[in-house]
Amino acid sequence: MKQLADIGLIGLAVMGENLAMNMESKGFTVAVFNRTVEKVTNFVEGRAKGLNIMGACSLEDLISKLSKPRKVFLMIKAGKPVDDMIENLIPLLDAGDVIIDGGNSHYPDTMRRTEYVESKGLLYIGTGVSGGEEGALLGPSMMPGGSPAAWPIVKPILQAICAKVEDGSPCCDWVGENGAGHFVKMVHNGIEYGDIQLICEAYQIMRDYLGMSDDEMHEVFEQWRHSDLDSYLIDITADILGHKDEDGSPLVEKILDTAGQKGTGKWTGIAALEEGVPLTLIGEAVFARCLSAQKEERVEASKIIGGGIEKFSGTAEEKKAFVNSISRALLASKVVSYAQGYTLMRSAAETYGWNLNYGGIALMWRGGCIIRSVFLGKIKDAFVADPELKNLLIAPYFKELMSGLIADWRKVVAACVCAGLPTPAFSSALAYYDGYRCERLPANLLQAQRDYFGAHTYERVDAPRGQFFHTNWTGHGGTTSAQTYNA
Repeated sequence: MKQLADIGLIGLAVMGENLAMNMESKGFTVAVFNRTVEKVTNFVEGRAKGLNIMGACSLEDLISKLSKPRKVFLMIKAGKPVDDMIENLIPLLDAGDVIIDGGNSHYPDTMRRTEYVESKGLLYIGTGVSGGEEGALLGPSMMPGGSPAAWPIVKPILQAICAKVEDGSPCCDWVGENGAGHFVKMVHNGIEYGDIQLICEAYQIMRDYLGMSDDEMHEVFEQWRHSDLDSYLIDITADILGHKDEDGSPLVEKILDTAGQKGTGKWTGIAALEEGVPLTLIGEAVFARCLSAQKEERVEASKIIGGGIEKFSGTAEEKKAFVNSISRALLASKVVSYAQGYTLMRSAAETYGWNLNYGGIALMWRGGCIIRSVFLGKIKDAFVADPELKNLLIAPYFKELMSGLIADWRKVVAACVCAGLPTPAFSSALAYYDGYRCERLPANLLQAQRDYFGAHTYERVDAPRGQFFHTNWTGHGGTTSAQTYNA
């Protein structure tokens, strides 16, 4: 073992342990520390015994074991614990040393921390790490941003431990300054929320509308594994639907239908509202989890106002065809989710001055992460062909794809509406698609209403953009108008 470690890691929960094992397996010597020192001892003398992993009994001990420039990777709870750790580390580090936050930190915190750490002569990186426990051990997707000068220092390690795609390209590259890395990870998590909700809606349609068994649905998802829907989340859904409890019955049907969340989906929705970007599908996915949490209230409401779902009445062949329509509606909705997510990233890049590589982001998401899928290769191609692409829906490949899916998409949403089965993600995705391609929306009436009750003014179709007008609609409102602004 080397006398000094290549990198230090703080936080030995399962993700931290697995990342340390991953780094060591790629030839790096790792020094580890945990606030509960007993965890360090158990790890070094247990799972990491005989490996190039050295334990530290204090922060001072950890720093003394690191080669310069020192690199300290934090895998601790987001929020105040990160700020506290930064304060504890700063006096122990020298100019040019790097602090790396690998947790799910909120991007404004990362922007603030980057500026603060740089003011102390140090370098800072906030990197999203996706892939869960397995990804941390075998190769995650990583989205680093922060101090540009830190990237050459940490690049050899991060690109060695991350996932690789078929041609060997690493699923990790520099995203941008300050909070760019954590912003992209936040959007990744928002898309993950959307993908999960879409799959859950497809499952409910098959279970409650088509009356399919878990074994039948398992077979459907097994088939989707080898289609355009092939993805990590489709893979695990197939496994879940095929998993039996000890009594031989499907385990998934014994799980209470109340969903948890850690906040990254909510952050994505809030960022979209701040940027004025219609992130409707991901927003509905977050709200669907909120509604699921109202379990007792939903049960009571079903008794008062009824909660029955009309069953499918077609033939076996028609049922099979409808399952195929579900797959096509799922693919179309998924395109919308990514289109909205990329629109949000483009807007934020303009707001914060980030030079995001959108095709490169798709490449980073192609392996190791929760939303990895064959679908992402087409997104990468779209942005390579047109780096200034405003919306995925107008890229030639996706334009043609969506035109072929729309009939099945409408068929599924319409059937669910008539049956009384909720499909908030499918439905909102379709509404966004129709709204985005609608040349004339009813916002002219909306602006007239705003001007009527609040003198908020409006633009005219027969006048240049940016010229605003006010009408005295009642004859006694006067000519004074409110200040014009967009929120």
